[in-house]
Amino acid sequence: MKKLSFIFLFVFLLCLPLRAQYRDDQFKRDAFTQTYADTTQNVKTDSSAIFSFPEFFGGLAHKRKASLKTLTIGSAVFLGGNQIYHKQYWKLPVVYGGIGAGIYGGVHFNKLYQSTGEDKYKTYRTLAFAGAGLVWWGSLMDGVISYKGTRHPDPSKSTFYSILLPGLGQVYNGEFWKVPIYWGLMAGCAHFWIENNMQYHRWKWIHNMATTDEEGVERPPQSAETAKYYRDSYRRFRDYSVLFTAVAYVLQIVDANVFAYMQDFEVNDQISLNVSPSLVPVQYASAPAMGLSIGIRF
Repeated sequence: MKKLSFIFLFVFLLCLPLRAQYRDDQFKRDAFTQTYADTTQNVKTDSSAIFSFPEFFGGLAHKRKASLKTLTIGSAVFLGGNQIYHKQYWKLPVVYGGIGAGIYGGVHFNKLYQSTGEDKYKTYRTLAFAGAGLVWWGSLMDGVISYKGTRHPDPSKSTFYSILLPGLGQVYNGEFWKVPIYWGLMAGCAHFWIENNMQYHRWKWIHNMATTDEEGVERPPQSAETAKYYRDSYRRFRDYSVLFTAVAYVLQIVDANVFAYMQDFEVNDQISLNVSPSLVPVQYASAPAMGLSIGIRF
C-alpha cells in the first residue's frame, strides 16, 4: 500500500506543471519539424483543383499568372495555349499546321487503304497520325520548357517532364543515375508484354483450330484443353506485364516530383528527442488520462 501511495504521489507531482497541456493547440502541433536550407522562402503545397478554367483563360489573356499544371492540362485540349501564354505566337502556325497536316494525311491515306487494300497506304496512314501526335506532344513539351518557375528544380516541371518523357524528370533533378534503372525496368516490362501477347495470340489461334467445326482444316497436335490453358496463362501474364509497365511509369513520375521537393531539405546529424508527460483532455478521451508527448527534431 505504501508503494502504491508513493507511485501516485510521484505521478501527481510530475503532472503539476502540465496545466498548459490542456490547450487544444498543444494537440494540433506538429510532432516533427523540418529545417530547410533556405528558411526565408515559404514553400506552399499546391492543393488547388486539377484544372481551373478562369486561371487558364486568364493566363491566355495575360491578366493573371497560371500554374504549369493548369497550362499543360489546358493546352492538351486547347492547342497552342502554352505558346499563347508565353507570347510565342510564331509557333502557333507550326503547331496547328503540323497537327492539321498529320490528321488530313491520316484520313486521306486511310481512304486509299480502304479502297485499294494496299499495305503501303496503311503504313502512310500510321505515320501521318503518328506525326500529328508527335507535334501535339512537342507543343506540350515546349510549354513545360518555356515555363519560368519560382525555384529550381521546380516540382511541377519535373513532374511533367517525367509524364511527357520518362526519365527526363530525373535528368532535370540532376539524378542521372536513375534514368537507366527506370528505363531498364520499363523496357523489361514492355518486352514481356510483347512476348506474352504474341504467345497469347498464338495459343488463341491453336485453340480456335482445335475447336473449329469446319471440314478440311488441319487439326493442331495440341488438344483444346491444353491450348485453352496456355492461352489463358499467357493472357494473364500479358495483363500483369501491362500493369507492371504502368506501375514503373507512375513510379518514376512520383520519384521525380518527390525528389524535386526534397532538394532543399537539409539533412544533418543534429537529432533531438523531447519526451514529456502530458494529460489528455476529456474531449479527446472518455476520461482524463495521462500520457507522454514525444517530439523529434531533425
